This record gives sequence, structure tokens and C-alpha cells, in this order.
Amino acid sequence: TGVVPFVALLLLQRRPVAGRALLVSGSGCPSHGLCRSNVQEQTRRQVAVLNATAQELFSLYLKCQGEPFSTESDKLCNPAGIFFPAFRVNRTSERKEVMVAMYKLFAFLNASLGNITRDQEELNPMAKELLERLHNTTKTTRGLISNLTCLLCKNYNIFQVDVRYGDSSKGKSAFKKKQQGCQVLRKYVQVIGQAARVLLPHLSPS
Repeated sequence: TGVVPFVALLLLQRRPVAGRALLVSGSGCPSHGLCRSNVQEQTRRQVAVLNATAQELFSLYLKCQGEPFSTESDKLCNPAGIFFPAFRVNRTSERKEVMVAMYKLFAFLNASLGNITRDQEELNPMAKELLERLHNTTKTTRGLISNLTCLLCKNYNIFQVDVRYGDSSKGKSAFKKKQQGCQVLRKYVQVIGQAARVLLPHLSPS
């Protein structure tokens, strides 16, 4: 599978790393001239799609894991014990701050989706609908990261954003892999709605 701009090396790291934006000169932005003319509208659509499909993905994931996940999701999928990027921006935050927070969120999600998809291909290889939804969500997320990368570079000369990732599930038991996946997806459902409400006004046509 491919990797997205600026986070290729970070995706290979299993240990969490600190998240902070690094400012560089505009000449250092490789994507500066690669923005599509409709990049803001495309970004709006991608966030809206992720928001609209998150709950369905989580519900299907639970169904495919079987017991006890399908009946005890409140307890088993409580995301309190896992790392997830802090999302402290709101509608009144500066646009640059919102865009950096979004990048960190969706870069984390992209790596997590790769982790979950790998585990589900191993644990539930016949769950075609789930695997298809995971792949489609990953595809949309990668497209969104590409657009956020372009907007950060073009508008704010932000060339690189360091992203903190959660732990890899490699080497864990089947139960722990399933649990980690449902914890991440449940938190994703909670955060994506907030992210959409915050981001979309910042991408409204002038």
C-alpha cells in the first residue's frame, strides 16, 4: 500500500512521537503547485463522506467481530485507554490551527485504518463488505490528507506536520486486535462529527 506525503517515515514508526507543525519557507513546499482548482470543495466533500459513513463502518465492524463485541461494545470499545489525537480547535479557532489539527487527526486515522485493515484481513478474510468499507475509508482519508497537505503548503508555508500515532497491534492476541480496532473506530465516530462541524465553515466559498 502507498503512503501519503510528509508522513511516509512517520507511518513506519510504532512508538508514538510528539506532534508539532514545522514551518519552512514557501520554496520548500513540493505540493505548492499541485493543488487542484477545486481543492477546497473536494476537501469539504471528503470530510462530509467520512462523517456520513463513520457510524456504519463502526456498526459493521462490531457485527463482524462476533461475541462479545456485538453485545458488550460499550465496555469493550470504550476508547478511554487508547491514544487519540487531541482535537481542541473549534469554529472560532484560526484557520491555520484548524488545518494543522485536521492533518494530525486524519494522518493518525490513516495509519490506524491500515492497522485495522491488516488485522481484519487476517482475522475476518471473508468479511468482504467490511474490508471494502475499510479500504474505501482509507482511500478517502488519503485523498483528504493529500488535499490538506496542499492547503497547508500553499496557504501557510507549512511543509511538514509531525504526527503522533498509537501503538501497533502486531503481536497482540486476536481479541486484543479486535478490541483495539473497535476502540479506535468508536473514538473516530465521536471525533469525526466534531471535525466536520469545525472544518467545513473554514472551507466555505468566500
